[in-house]
Amino acid sequence: MSKFRLAHLGLALAALGFTAAAPVVGLAPAYAAETLRAEVGKPLQQAQQQMKAGKNKEALATLRSLDKVSGKTPNETYLIERTRAGAASAAGDYDTAAKSFEYLIDSGKLSAAEKSQFSEGLIGIYMRAGDLNKANAAIQRQLKERNDPKLRAYLMQNYYKQGNVAALEAELRNAEKSGRLSEDELGMLANIQLKKGDKVGYVGTIEKLAANYPKAQYWTDLLNRVQGKPGFAGRLQTDVYRLKLANNLLKKPSEYMEMAQLVLQAKAPAEAVKVIDKGYKAGALGTGPEAERHKRLKDLADKSLSEQTTNAAATEAELTKLGDNDALVSLGYALVQAGQTDKGLKMMENAIKSGKLKYPEDAKLHLGEAYAAAGKKQQAINTFKTVGGKDGAADLARYFIMAINKPAA
Repeated sequence: MSKFRLAHLGLALAALGFTAAAPVVGLAPAYAAETLRAEVGKPLQQAQQQMKAGKNKEALATLRSLDKVSGKTPNETYLIERTRAGAASAAGDYDTAAKSFEYLIDSGKLSAAEKSQFSEGLIGIYMRAGDLNKANAAIQRQLKERNDPKLRAYLMQNYYKQGNVAALEAELRNAEKSGRLSEDELGMLANIQLKKGDKVGYVGTIEKLAANYPKAQYWTDLLNRVQGKPGFAGRLQTDVYRLKLANNLLKKPSEYMEMAQLVLQAKAPAEAVKVIDKGYKAGALGTGPEAERHKRLKDLADKSLSEQTTNAAATEAELTKLGDNDALVSLGYALVQAGQTDKGLKMMENAIKSGKLKYPEDAKLHLGEAYAAAGKKQQAINTFKTVGGKDGAADLARYFIMAINKPAA
């Protein structure tokens, strides 16, 4: 916020048409040709010299003496206020500066470009003075003339600072219709929703943050929140971990251990081996007081993979005979993770085509994950787009698409 204020105060001073070293006639070249009476011209020159010396408060005092001069011409008043605007801005007398800026804007003596500059400068003065109501009114007047995203952002920041939730939310919604919200704007919206207890809206906003500004903090929050949504199925916990792994969110030994155990339970030992190996490479596993436990889990994953590889053909035949298509989807996924990509994908596809599944949306979700694991990104995205349901599978499918397009930094 301070950068905005200072920038606009600088713009305001530039709009005044002078620097501290400029002569009085340089203040307003369009009106300098008019003769100034001595009782006006001399104090103006004195004020200018005081400003040049950095004595802005003294300059304001000199200018106040001109208020007592009667019969001033419109040009004389204009030059006085233009000088006063600069002295007051530099002195930090924002109330006086605002009044001078208001006069100049309404004087009819500014060009269209100058009027726009002075209007923005006035906004900066109001904000520096802490008069956010006047600043907002001035911003809204400017926005009626031109849609300036920068000014609209300041308006939203002011609403946020004022705690004007209704106005801020309305402005954010309007801004969202015209284009993507910035990270700061989405953050403001998320804070509003959190304070209002709008959990569904908050998750939706965090989802946009993770999609457009993929950071670990947004992904972590999103995956924690989605599991708390009403109706979220516990059986999808494994898929949540797969998303965490895809976004490099696994850090603790317990996280690697839990994910490895979950994928082992899902009968995907090759995936478990990969997770455990990654944990070892990251230094999260194989050290500390739990190192032996980590080793036992690693041995179990290796043994399970060996047994599954040996018995894969017999298992497939048995499951096909039983018509257990859900189990065939799981076996197909395990084969893809084990490197038998074509065989595994075809097994999953055929099982899904049968239509005889207990959890058809889960099956499509896992097929999308298998495509992603096989490096077939477009097929993965196309499959994820078909996932429906209200138990969390559709949410996770969207998140996998996000992770493919923009993984967390």
